[in-house]
Amino acid sequence: MGASNRTAIATLVERSSRSVILVHVGAKRTSAGLCASLVDVFGAMPPGLTRSLTWDQGKEMSCHLELSSATGMPVYFCRRASPWQRGSNENMNGLLRQYFPEGSDLSMHSVEHLAQVAAELNARPRKTLGWRTPADVLAELVRGAADTPPGTPKTAADVIPPCACDSD
Repeated sequence: MGASNRTAIATLVERSSRSVILVHVGAKRTSAGLCASLVDVFGAMPPGLTRSLTWDQGKEMSCHLELSSATGMPVYFCRRASPWQRGSNENMNGLLRQYFPEGSDLSMHSVEHLAQVAAELNARPRKTLGWRTPADVLAELVRGAADTPPGTPKTAADVIPPCACDSD
């Protein structure tokens, strides 16, 4: 959230690689606008990386049924005031404060600038990934998905049903 909660950037964090995509929401923070942007983002992602989406309780996701219909991906919601249910995303939001101080006007950042910030964060080694970068881990996931026949489980996450408190 930006200045006076009037501006926002949507953060999508892939939970296995910790890779982030920043979605430009702009000054017009409508549910339909956000969902259209998310449909575009998820449509451009490799199959297998869009199994579920977990969101907080914000009204911007009131279009969740339309998003699920358009993407074939279920949308889960965290319990109110339970940020630990989206731990990877909350951690990423903390890292993003280095680039976007709390209370700043987020609408002034272009799509290109958001992509640059995401690329920098995805190139930063993480202890939780054995000091590999999110970009490297994501590339491995995508390669693994391409090498596996359709319908074959690729990771434990493919076998275990998604949990509303576990995905980002």
